[in-house]
Amino acid sequence: MASEETYLTQEGEDALRRELKQLKEGRRPALARKLKEAAAQGDLKENADYHDAKEQLGFIEGRVLQIEAILRNAIVVDSGGSNDAVRIGSTVVIQEDGIDEDEEYRIVGSAEANPRARKISEKSPIGSALLGQKRGEKVRVKTPDGVIQLKIVDIR
Repeated sequence: MASEETYLTQEGEDALRRELKQLKEGRRPALARKLKEAAAQGDLKENADYHDAKEQLGFIEGRVLQIEAILRNAIVVDSGGSNDAVRIGSTVVIQEDGIDEDEEYRIVGSAEANPRARKISEKSPIGSALLGQKRGEKVRVKTPDGVIQLKIVDIR
């Protein structure tokens, strides 16, 4: 089965590598010790520490595998260069029709999207509509709340 390409900014790749290192060198060994200590207490059926450590270790192993897969298939995009058109890594200032306030978003790959941090995926409705567009252009975006029109105020 072919894997889908994953785009990351350099910042996103660095953050994933830091998280992976912390999981492998910090949390995983600590939980393995906790699991071993809990198992040494005997009767595992009613040992809450054992079951908790085992569950947490399972989550960590899953996250390690997920991060490794992302990094293995990632295409790291160069955030430098021209700001003529919106691309992955661009910071875009937009204004919705009828609303006077500007909003600023960074277009990132789906693996590092975080709307609360104003990082939106290139695959999201707004992100995909903005890609390739230029300063001053207007785009129509189909969102779950209906169609909106956005003007690109600035690209950085």
